[in-house]
Amino acid sequence: MPGSETRRLGVEEEFQLIDVKTRRLVSRAPELLCRLPDEGYVAELQRCVVEINSGVHTDLDDLRDDLLRRRALLVHAAADLGLGVAAAGAVPLSVPAELQVTETPRYRRMLADYQLLAREQLICGTQVHVEVPDRDEAVQVAVRIAQHLPVFLALSASSPFWADGSDTGYASMRSLVWIRWPTTGPAAPVSSAAEYDRLIDDLVSSGIITDPGMVYFDVRPSSHQPTLELRVCDSCPSVETITLIAGLYRALVEREITALRSGAAPVPPSPTLVRAAMWRAARSGLEGELVDLEAAVPRPAGDMVERLVEALRPQLEQLGDWETVSRLAAKAACAGSSAARQRRALRRRGRLTDVVDQLLAETAGGQPAEPQVHDLDQSLLHGYLPRSAVGGGTLDDTYDEAVDTDGAPRPAYRPLVDTLERIGAAELRRIQDEITHEQSAADVTFRVTDQERPQPFPMDVLPRIVSAADWSTLVAGLEQRALALNAFLVDVYGERKIIADGVVPAEMLDLAPGYRTSGAAVRGRPVRAHICGTDLVCTGPGRFVVLEDNLRSPSGVGYALAQRAMMRRFLGELWDEADIVDVEPTLDMVRQTLLGAAPPAAPGGDVSVAVLSSGSQDSAWFEHMMIAERTGFPLVHTRDLTVLDHTVFVRRGRSTTRIDVLYARIDEDMLLSSTGYDGTPLRSGLLAALRAGTLTLVNALGNGVGDDKAVYTFVPAMIDYYLGEQPFLEQVPTWVCADRAQRDTVLDRLHELVVKPTDGFGGGEITIGPEASEAELAKRSFELNFRPERFVAQEVVPLSTHPTFDGTGLYPHHIDLRAFVHLRARDHGVTAHVAPALLTRVAPFGSTVVNSSRGGGGKDTWILGSPGRPAT
Repeated sequence: MPGSETRRLGVEEEFQLIDVKTRRLVSRAPELLCRLPDEGYVAELQRCVVEINSGVHTDLDDLRDDLLRRRALLVHAAADLGLGVAAAGAVPLSVPAELQVTETPRYRRMLADYQLLAREQLICGTQVHVEVPDRDEAVQVAVRIAQHLPVFLALSASSPFWADGSDTGYASMRSLVWIRWPTTGPAAPVSSAAEYDRLIDDLVSSGIITDPGMVYFDVRPSSHQPTLELRVCDSCPSVETITLIAGLYRALVEREITALRSGAAPVPPSPTLVRAAMWRAARSGLEGELVDLEAAVPRPAGDMVERLVEALRPQLEQLGDWETVSRLAAKAACAGSSAARQRRALRRRGRLTDVVDQLLAETAGGQPAEPQVHDLDQSLLHGYLPRSAVGGGTLDDTYDEAVDTDGAPRPAYRPLVDTLERIGAAELRRIQDEITHEQSAADVTFRVTDQERPQPFPMDVLPRIVSAADWSTLVAGLEQRALALNAFLVDVYGERKIIADGVVPAEMLDLAPGYRTSGAAVRGRPVRAHICGTDLVCTGPGRFVVLEDNLRSPSGVGYALAQRAMMRRFLGELWDEADIVDVEPTLDMVRQTLLGAAPPAAPGGDVSVAVLSSGSQDSAWFEHMMIAERTGFPLVHTRDLTVLDHTVFVRRGRSTTRIDVLYARIDEDMLLSSTGYDGTPLRSGLLAALRAGTLTLVNALGNGVGDDKAVYTFVPAMIDYYLGEQPFLEQVPTWVCADRAQRDTVLDRLHELVVKPTDGFGGGEITIGPEASEAELAKRSFELNFRPERFVAQEVVPLSTHPTFDGTGLYPHHIDLRAFVHLRARDHGVTAHVAPALLTRVAPFGSTVVNSSRGGGGKDTWILGSPGRPAT
């Protein structure tokens, strides 16, 4: 235990105030402070922040207990006002314009003087004070400890997201915002208190600052206490992290004071290098590399923490802190930084509200909202339950593709799991974070419903395997289904034989929102669904069931290719013994399909193609850019189009280019309601070009009728009618709610069925009976009675699960599979070609909704090239 001469220490913590309903920052600090004791709870510059000042302690455990008590009081007082409290460097989901500066003369002056800096001060830090009564010693020690400051920032990093919800790519965005103030950065390069005071006087007299309290060096003698203050840290949701930092910092100060008194000369690193090393820590946190300032080389952050702890062991043992600090350091290395945990929360469910909820829970002393952290010597599959845990229960017939019922990897997956276990959880976390950073830089993003900013598309590190035998079965079934659906589309916008023969009832088209008069603009062409997307689920070994068809503008191939590229770059060793079908030919397939879609009136041998996008606001904007870049076709917008003499042109400045094929990655209604280059509505001109045979839209207008969930029920009949074959792939039993008897069945079984809008895509408006609340079921029941024709219902298909890395181990997540089929006209017929790039979509933990727009992620999907390879 510490002796009577032990240096005392204390902590200042800043907390963000969150409205628990909206999860947004709110300016209610004055109201909250009225409910708290005067001692220890103070206002800050922004009214959305409250600061706690701990008591003064010599014992590290006493400091921790004090912080916990003060936090508990703050959390309970806030809860009475409908507020939550988050200890984080920054939080997402805030609107800076709604926030207010605290009404004191000093803070009003700061707002007037510093403007944007004060308005954007939506950040919180943690300051640690260690008793150093001799101010001469304090200023000299501040310089001596500069090389170790990046470790403290990395340990505390908790601000990966900015106020608008965007992932900044940094572990500590707070430190980048903070450094903009004029008196931040490395400690003052002085050797005495008198020299330091003259520097501060000069700063005040210069008018840059108004008082010594506005000196914000990374380490500084306190302006009002006999302490040396550490100021580099983000606010920390975990009190254990603060305790670790406080213990290390006190030991470091103790060591350097002893060295100073013994006459040991300091070897201070270059301030420029220190500043660069602080940037590196802000970028990487605990998950990347830090700069070893003694050698000016990068080292893993975990190694740097371990080296510092070991170097300070004599002081820690002398202070009685060794056991506590070494235990907390090992735990921090295992759990990672708060920034990484926040990103994992977003990856798990795709919602920023989950990030805020996790911060609130951790700040209040709860466990992180994630699976239990494994011990480092345990398998990544430790505790793996190869069964679905949805809605608090289990689906006994859920099939796990990679893990058998005993919890052991299936034969095809054993080499992969062994390799990942050799890599280890800590390194996999680092790799996953690097992948996220690379995705952000390359705009490999997707926009989640109700979220303003796109987020990196979550990508898992364990690939999914499709055996050669399963692939052969899938190819045959996918080609068959795409050919039948294309024949149906050609027929219903042409002779309508399938209607006349009574195979599909005429009223089905009347009820299908996707059946459009615009679809009739193209007649007589053999291909309407040039690129089809088919969603499947695996329900058992080698058994794939079709969930739905996407014949409008299916997305996902770009994400599948990006995932393969990321896996090859960051986990290339997984390929050492694998025989995997190459995905690179996929974009050449896209190119050939688009060139082969030339309209009848296109000039022979000179087909002009463009990729049409609605722009950067589209959820799949990344994919549009990738396809355009990799195929060599221009990326255009509706504002670039003009129609002259029944021919479509792209106009950019003085350049005019004829377009024969438009790969329309844009909603049909948006396209037809848009205006072109000259401000003229495009609808009539595009329809005229289609009728004249000078333009092909890929895919054709009106294809939504083939996506219709009610029409889906007739696909097996279409296969028989058009191809004279039985379906090679099964599909899900479906009830059409427009039929009264079927609707009544659905209402009786609403709690156990999936209900979907007939025209829905992207996972919108789906009700999954076993997961839905009573309120959600009641709302859907009302809709089924009021407008039954809008919905179909399906049995809950037991989507297979697959091990997915959640930062600490592998856990079962539900998955599906999107495949892409290309159709091309050949010799008075149509040929089908299945792309080798498959998109495996991964549902958030505890959910069965895999759609990217609902927070789902993805996996690289391996098609094994040798039939002799073991199947899953």
